[in-house]
Amino acid sequence: MIRVLVADDQALVRAGISALLGAEEDIEVVGVASDGIEALALARSTRPDVACLDIRMPGLDGIEVARALCGPDADPAVPALMLTTFDLDDYVFGALEAGASGFLLKDADPDTIIGAVRQVAAGNGTLDHQLTKRVLREFVERRQLQPVTGARADDLLTAREHDVLLLLAQGLSNEDIATELVVELSTVKSHVARILPKLGVRSRLQAVVWAYQNRVVLPPEA
Repeated sequence: MIRVLVADDQALVRAGISALLGAEEDIEVVGVASDGIEALALARSTRPDVACLDIRMPGLDGIEVARALCGPDADPAVPALMLTTFDLDDYVFGALEAGASGFLLKDADPDTIIGAVRQVAAGNGTLDHQLTKRVLREFVERRQLQPVTGARADDLLTAREHDVLLLLAQGLSNEDIATELVVELSTVKSHVARILPKLGVRSRLQAVVWAYQNRVVLPPEA
């Protein structure tokens, strides 16, 4: 069962997302919050598998809550999926820098939102398909937080881990990577589990961002 916290300052949106997720057999909504302070308190008390956070909330905004729940000082971390009506770059960048595992616009179709929750709970990152190329390209160009050198990957990762990182950056799932490399699924999961701490990141999405920042892969074209 995937335990989910839903936080949004709009009552109708809160109710709609909670009802949507709660109707799924494998998802349980364990908390509903109307502002960032309440969301942070509920997340710490209920320890959900995924926190679905609106970005603009009173008290603490969703980015501040995400930073507290899944940033570098969070232990244990609670994966955050950001849901917003805004697709402004600074919000996307802020969510990624805070350690969020996913970012979706609220007008995404229900199946996409449900699938994103499952992906984040499984340790996979997700970005709205409308934002992915622009976000990755501009994140790299405007927010180069790491020294830009592909050699860093060679220093930190084994050859096979490097191969897995490249495939992650292409958006492949664990199953697809296993097929591509002709290895067992469990082997891919083990590689991913070793890659994340080596890169100093908490999620697959953060690993992909790291790969673009360090020019291990080139940013998508416009």
